[in-house]
Amino acid sequence: MVKGWAGAMHSHPHDQIVYVVRGHLKVSCQGKSFELRAGDTFAIRGGVQHGASAIEDSLVIDVFTPCRVKTT
Repeated sequence: MVKGWAGAMHSHPHDQIVYVVRGHLKVSCQGKSFELRAGDTFAIRGGVQHGASAIEDSLVIDVFTPCRVKTT
């Protein structure tokens, strides 16, 4: 995610775990906002509205369960 990137508020049926490899993010979830930096992790239950933005260039690892399957 490049500095200034902003993802729209959304939800999905999958639980999501995010690990911040590097950078600085702002996350909004259930009416609250918090900031994450390298080494931080957060989890979001499926169906919960959330969104994020990049305060700095950032790299994250997203893990979804059950596994998302991409079809082409």
